[in-house]
Amino acid sequence: MLDVFASIPTQMDYKGQKLAEQIFQGIIIFSAIIGFIYGYIIEQFGWTVYIVIAGFGVSCLLTLPPWPMYRRNPLKWLPSLECATDEKKQQEKKSKKHK
Repeated sequence: MLDVFASIPTQMDYKGQKLAEQIFQGIIIFSAIIGFIYGYIIEQFGWTVYIVIAGFGVSCLLTLPPWPMYRRNPLKWLPSLECATDEKKQQEKKSKKHK
């Protein structure tokens, strides 16, 4: 059961984060403008709030999960150099002890 959840990707790359932020802001601003105009026309501030909340919900649904469009540019990591750095630290320790 837990293997199913472990196979779900949980991260997005930096370009994906930027895209998600732009989509989020665009939807919020668009819903705020539409909500303000509609609320002004019918003279009900409550509808403005409802429309902005609906825009917030849609933007959360589109930007919070790590959809595949946010994972198109994965980072290319350098290979691990743990062995080389460990050996260097040991040599430094030995040379300090002999002085």
